[in-house]
Amino acid sequence: MKTATFPAVRVEPELREAAENVLLEGESLSGFVEQSIRESIARRTQRSEFIARGLVSRNQARKSNDYISAEDVVTRLEKRLKAEQARGKARR
Repeated sequence: MKTATFPAVRVEPELREAAENVLLEGESLSGFVEQSIRESIARRTQRSEFIARGLVSRNQARKSNDYISAEDVVTRLEKRLKAEQARGKARR
């Protein structure tokens, strides 16, 4: 498969310097930029999929009129948080 290139991007010298300052040992600026693009694509894809699942869930709830109250959700989350906090203390 042939490779392709991204267009050159003009940035302020401070931004380039900041990027160069966080490079890992042996990492190139090109590699850093490529990895950053890949991570951004993955993050945006995940966000789009999350929103799509939420819309499907909302539509199903509207159709079935089967909702969970915000109060119930918060109560469940608080229980989970307390259980995790207790587990964390037990490990210490």
